[in-house]
Amino acid sequence: MKIIGLVVLLSLFPSSLRADVDAGRANLMSVYEEALMSDAQLLAARHHYESLKEKVPQARAGLLPTLNSSARSAAVTQTGSSPSRSRNDSTLQANLIQPLFRADRWFQLDATQATLSKDQFELLAKEQLLILNVAQAYFETLRALDRVAASKAEETALQRQLQQAQGRLARGAASITDLLDAKAAYDNANANRKLAERKVHDAFGDLSRLTNRHYSAIEGLQHRLPIVAPAPGQADAWVNQAVQQNLNLQASQFSVVAAEHTLRQRKAGFAPTLDAVVSYRKGNSEVTSGANYRDDITQRSIALELNIPLYSGGMVRSQVREATEQLTRSQYEKEDRLRETVLVTRNLHRTVNSDIEQVIARRQSIQSSRASVQANQVGWEMGSRNFADVLNAQRQLYNVVREYNNARYDYIINTLKLKQAAGLLSPDDLVSLNSYLSGNYDFEQDFLPPDSPART
Repeated sequence: MKIIGLVVLLSLFPSSLRADVDAGRANLMSVYEEALMSDAQLLAARHHYESLKEKVPQARAGLLPTLNSSARSAAVTQTGSSPSRSRNDSTLQANLIQPLFRADRWFQLDATQATLSKDQFELLAKEQLLILNVAQAYFETLRALDRVAASKAEETALQRQLQQAQGRLARGAASITDLLDAKAAYDNANANRKLAERKVHDAFGDLSRLTNRHYSAIEGLQHRLPIVAPAPGQADAWVNQAVQQNLNLQASQFSVVAAEHTLRQRKAGFAPTLDAVVSYRKGNSEVTSGANYRDDITQRSIALELNIPLYSGGMVRSQVREATEQLTRSQYEKEDRLRETVLVTRNLHRTVNSDIEQVIARRQSIQSSRASVQANQVGWEMGSRNFADVLNAQRQLYNVVREYNNARYDYIINTLKLKQAAGLLSPDDLVSLNSYLSGNYDFEQDFLPPDSPART
């Protein structure tokens, strides 16, 4: 799988999707683009991968010829005889060595290439994880903003109930107990609203960590987003897809391949080696001319050097045992990753379908809860219901609203997680979600579905 560079990836997105953060509300794609260029973890992983790519030419160098040269010049004085003699020794030497049979180096190259493939899939997995992290941070921020809106609406509604209780108490139509119940419900709603506002700041902080940018407003998610079951509908189909394309699973498979080649490399330590050596030497030293001093002697040689390892203190056998254990470990890690992938994919498929049911049920519950509030309000005014029933109905209404929005955002995030597990998650999924965002989304009003009777 090809790794897409930052510049190429950014060019794939229409310019209309790349909103200026400082110009207004940020959208999902503008946050993602900022994260691509700013996320420290991903940038570190990219540079780490680029450094690991150099391991391949380094391993290949062991199979290519090496050429080295050296020069030596020395002043030599001989004493002990009369007269003493002095001369200058100089030597120029060059050697060319071409490995002919180096099994260990061939297997080392294979192991390095397999390791690089593993690292490539790990980087792709990190890029895919960034997509999920951006989406999760963005929709968690929307969740927090909608929760604040619902908490404010609940606080306002309970404040009206408190004012009604105060008025009825003044007219003698209500008891002090009703007033105290209304005051307690309002105070609790006020505290919940303040807590929700703090969580909004925390959520914006998560966006800033990914992008190194400050956000004060983001586009909201319209209720027209389709809530559809994952296709294909069978969990086994998703599991089969995950087994074939899950990026972390593919990385673990290459880890096993690399360990197998490393084991072959260690076993090749018992094999002989054969090199072709071409030497050239020129000089007037005793090294080139022997014991009798002569000027400008040239020596050329072409040789085959065979090296047969006999004993190295048990080093090779120990390395073979070590590589065998490493291979076994990587095989078990691959098996564990496979089991985890299958389990996570199957669970996520079930979770997404459950989220769909929750969205539908909670949306219907909003209408039922609104009707319950109105019925209890009328019943209280007519004396067939007590004030506690009214307060409970109000709290139930906004609790259902929060659960509805929770189900919406859970559905989105879990759907993306399912695609990640199956190896299908891509920036196109963010583009699709981005089309359902609106800069005109009013959190004070739009946290409720447009067809909800509770909408004010």
